[in-house]
Amino acid sequence: MKFFGRKPPTAASSNERETIGAQGRDVTHRLTRDLARAESLARMLAASRASAVVEVADYLAGMYIYEWDRLSKFWEDREAVEDFLQRICQISPQRWHQWIEFYDRDRRGEAGHKPRRVFGSSKGDSDGKKPLEASSELKTILRRAEELAPHHDTYDDRSIPILTSECVLLCIANNDGSAISQTLRDTGLDIPALEMAARNPRRAPLHGNDEKQDSR
Repeated sequence: MKFFGRKPPTAASSNERETIGAQGRDVTHRLTRDLARAESLARMLAASRASAVVEVADYLAGMYIYEWDRLSKFWEDREAVEDFLQRICQISPQRWHQWIEFYDRDRRGEAGHKPRRVFGSSKGDSDGKKPLEASSELKTILRRAEELAPHHDTYDDRSIPILTSECVLLCIANNDGSAISQTLRDTGLDIPALEMAARNPRRAPLHGNDEKQDSR
């Protein structure tokens, strides 16, 4: 999906505008810059498994790896959730920590190369193919996150919600009937604290340096 007429300081860059979803009048949400990058990583994870779609597990791992210092605070037992995500995404511990360290440096402006140059690219990044789309379950979760998001922006004279990692993570955790969601809750995820952060962010996304609001 392409977003969006204007580009505030923390909006995604021109290289990050193709995101999971539709285009044109079908655009239904905007992503914060960090969530857009986490989504790109989710595509890479899905492509590494030769998957036809981006699964909820890929998206979850992408958010956690790229924003590990921001989202890990919602777990008392961080090792439990890392083991869970490594398992469902079929990532070795060595590879997992390598990605976390690289993305942390990249996010802080210390890395010398783009992530995709180090770890490979998802389909559509460099070979001209269409980027992977979301699975039906992930699409449902993103729609629920749209309903939950407290802040909105404008696109094509329409008001659209701004999705944050907290909003999406909360909707994944509350996805009743999903084995991944149940196991995620069993890892000790602090749902009340997460819901508070999702519904009442300290700063408005895109206008308050959102990607740094919880890591200062």
